[in-house]
Amino acid sequence: MFIISIFSRGRFVCVLQEIERGEIFQDDADRTEFLRRFGDLAKTTGTGVYAFALMGNHVHLLVRSGSGGIATLMRRLLSGYAQYYNRRHHRVGHLFQNRYKSIICEEDAYFIKLVAYIHLNPLRAGVVRTFDEIEEYPWAGHACIMQRVRYDWFDRHYVLQHFGTHEDSAIWAYLEFLSDELSQDREAELSGGGLVRSYGGWSNVLSMRKQGLMEMSDARVLGSGEFVSSLLEQADASVKQQLSGARRLELVKQDIESLCQEKGISLTVLRSGSRRTPLPELRKRLAVKFVEEYGLSLAETARQLGVTTNAVAYMLKSRL
Repeated sequence: MFIISIFSRGRFVCVLQEIERGEIFQDDADRTEFLRRFGDLAKTTGTGVYAFALMGNHVHLLVRSGSGGIATLMRRLLSGYAQYYNRRHHRVGHLFQNRYKSIICEEDAYFIKLVAYIHLNPLRAGVVRTFDEIEEYPWAGHACIMQRVRYDWFDRHYVLQHFGTHEDSAIWAYLEFLSDELSQDREAELSGGGLVRSYGGWSNVLSMRKQGLMEMSDARVLGSGEFVSSLLEQADASVKQQLSGARRLELVKQDIESLCQEKGISLTVLRSGSRRTPLPELRKRLAVKFVEEYGLSLAETARQLGVTTNAVAYMLKSRL
């Protein structure tokens, strides 16, 4: 199981996500590469990182999404690492096989619990034998907080400020909290055992509420009633701002016509499937914009550009 606790405050949303699959690391070289890619992406996307733990077949991450949103980071991280892993281990096919799903979490009530839950994972999983050994485990954020390893993308100070104003006393309080949390079973509370998962985004959740399924939808939220209400209000505003299908296709048509005019090519040539320069790069530019900015499906993007759905998927991945 690949679990990501995505944490944010203010206008952003805090999410707990998971992807299930088998082994995603075979050795320390794989772990090193995963962290390198993750760290680079965290810095370039402005993503704050507060906890992580790499295991043999799963990863925990606690982050604050940057201005580009979590979807971009996730797509680039998982796709890029999967390509690296397949090349290195001479394999083909998907590495992360299922779509990730979401649970919304509230900062004040859950931040330090999520930090402890993630950093205790190596001990609970038997990767290390004692509490003290977690400090020496190089593939978890606890070692960063204790300064056994250092990453410039890991924000240990933000974590410690939740435990005290002076570093020594904050570290002591942090260790005490971890020790206390070791006896607590947070699996159901934090990874959502029994909670309703995302059904494709908040617009679908709102639709469920209109069908009288409010309690099921709200059960996905780890937080107070006020927090739940604020999220739903944000969702209402977001849904109202979404482009209609007709308006989306109108913008797509305008972008295609504008680019063809700028480059002096016809729509027929653009959609011909020709690999002659600069056609592939032009299609890629349009595909990225249609999918990421307009939310167009891969299939509809393919139809608009005269290529296959697989070709569009490749265009998006080749940006990494």
